[in-house]
Amino acid sequence: MPRLGAVLTWLVLAASPHAWAQAVQLAGLSSGKALLVINGEAPRFLSPGQTVAGVRLLSLGADSAEVDVSGERRTLRLGQAPIGMGQQAAPLASNRVVLEAGPGGHFVTAGQINGGHVQFMVDTGATVVSLGRADAERIGLKPGDGKPVQMNTANGAVLGYQVRLNSVKVGDATLYDVPAVVMPMPMPYVLLGNSFLSRFQLRRDNTQLILEKRY
Repeated sequence: MPRLGAVLTWLVLAASPHAWAQAVQLAGLSSGKALLVINGEAPRFLSPGQTVAGVRLLSLGADSAEVDVSGERRTLRLGQAPIGMGQQAAPLASNRVVLEAGPGGHFVTAGQINGGHVQFMVDTGATVVSLGRADAERIGLKPGDGKPVQMNTANGAVLGYQVRLNSVKVGDATLYDVPAVVMPMPMPYVLLGNSFLSRFQLRRDNTQLILEKRY
């Protein structure tokens, strides 16, 4: 990760006193100040309490900064995906997702499929995104419209259905037209397989799994 003084990070958030979001980067933390880049203009160092273009710096941590935009307070941390803030702020796309390992070392995270909320578990051994029939129907998929396919599981062969997902969102990263399979049995999580993961470079850093979008 790039460094400036003691700590550097690259983050984008919506920041404007008006209706539309501004692009803001927290480019560094050094000597009790934050280096902000707003809308690609010249970087500015801010001390806690100062405001630039509607972005008010409230406080600094060892690896974080708390800001206020139009009355909304958020804490930004190193490695965090971009955050949309401000009234009517347009969501900002991200090319980077950081996941924290949970119990057992599994990477479990909330996300969306076709706008419906699901719980993902990263599975690098799964060829495609895989979800149970109950989850599929809950978010509006019609498994029977997909192509039947025989799947081999630990409990033997089962009949699944190949489908294509309009969108898959994890963090602030969204992919479109993602191949998937709907399984007939209940599943505790949606398996985030390689039809999604292969579009990213994966890097393990202690308890974090970092996904960086391929170009």
